Amino acid sequence: MGNTDKFEMIANTYDTPERIHIAQVSSDAIRNYVSDAKGKTAIDFGCGTGLVGMNLVDEFQSVLFLDTSPGMIGQMEQKIADLGIQNAETLCFDFEGEGLSVLRADYIFMAQVLLHIKDVEFLLARLFEVLNDGGHLLIVDFDKNEHVVSDLVHNGFHQAELAGIMTRVGYKNIRSETFYSGSKIFMAQDASMFVFDSQK
Repeated sequence: MGNTDKFEMIANTYDTPERIHIAQVSSDAIRNYVSDAKGKTAIDFGCGTGLVGMNLVDEFQSVLFLDTSPGMIGQMEQKIADLGIQNAETLCFDFEGEGLSVLRADYIFMAQVLLHIKDVEFLLARLFEVLNDGGHLLIVDFDKNEHVVSDLVHNGFHQAELAGIMTRVGYKNIRSETFYSGSKIFMAQDASMFVFDSQK
């Protein structure tokens, strides 16, 4: 079963109390690195049901919610309509298969997306092209966790190793911190989460 099928199946039941809480702390961590962005555009990359991006939509001039799963995008469109949000759009898009050359943004954020991506450096290079000069890529994900063993996801990331990959791609002004620890939050294991800020 591919990633898209997996996410299709869970799209309707995705917003559990735990996921909502993790999304809240994640969006707070991202917000700390966003300054004076009322005139800036953002992409919530791999948005899922938009739990993180919906908390941040007021920070930007506009937010594009991007995901490969039609079910997740359907949930997003419903939320945008229900809440009457004017500055949000959605796009269903296979970012690993298709070029992103048509898209541009001042900020890209992705929360718990990178762990699903097979070729991390390839994706980071793709996103680098999308950013406007001086734009920011913000990543929230799990610190490396040896207790997680999975064929489906990376078991987190060492912040220094990820910084090395990003530097190779061309990102600069990289800074990161661990901002949250919780019990049973990563494949039923206790885990900590980091936020990464980097600039084109």
